[in-house]
Amino acid sequence: MKKMITTSVAVAALLLTGAQASDFDLNEMFKDMKDAAVSMSKDAKDSVTTVKDGTVETTQSAERTVTNVSKDVKDTSVKVSDDLKTTEVSTSKDSRDTVVSVSTDTKDSITNTTKDLKDSSTVASKEMKDSAIAVSGDSTSALKTVSNDSRDSVKNVSGDLNSSISNVSSDSADSVKNVSNDSADSVKTVSNDSKDSVDSVARNSNDSVKTVSNDSRASVESTATNSSEAAKTASNDTRDSIKSVSENANDSVKTIAIEN
Repeated sequence: MKKMITTSVAVAALLLTGAQASDFDLNEMFKDMKDAAVSMSKDAKDSVTTVKDGTVETTQSAERTVTNVSKDVKDTSVKVSDDLKTTEVSTSKDSRDTVVSVSTDTKDSITNTTKDLKDSSTVASKEMKDSAIAVSGDSTSALKTVSNDSRDSVKNVSGDLNSSISNVSSDSADSVKNVSNDSADSVKTVSNDSKDSVDSVARNSNDSVKTVSNDSRASVESTATNSSEAAKTASNDTRDSIKSVSENANDSVKTIAIEN
């Protein structure tokens, strides 16, 4: 402002010098100077006002910018916080659901495995029991069959031997009777011819009868002895066979029991 007044005084001095030269009006000059000073003061005031308004506008813009930035940062922070909280809640829920699902699957798996093992053990135990019963039943049936067959064989052999001995004895008796009758007839016929012939024939007939009788008795004894030996052999073989079958069946049952 002081600079503007100094400049106005200098201008006035120049104008005064010019006014003296050209007979210029002093009042007019002061009026112009006043108007110039007022105009410059008004311009300066307007400049100051404009600067002030610019400063205020800049300050307001900066304040609005800071406010907007702060608001955006706050909104971003709130949104990030909300997103983090949502993510944490979702992760926690997923983890809990996963743990529950895994626990449920594990429990179901253990339950199914236990049930399958129990069913398998029950089936295996039942099949082993059925196998043992079947083997025992088959062994009993085999022993009964062998025993019955052996007893029937002994009975058949004994019956056949009795029949053979009876037949041999009957045939021998018939042979002796026939020979005796034939010899008697021969003796009677020869007796009419000669007593010596009769005695000789009688002796020969007696010797023949003794020989036939001895041969028949020896044959019967041999047959009886052979039949007795055959019966004993068959009985021993049958007893050994029954004993072997019984021992094998007993060993089989023990082996199955031990393996089970």
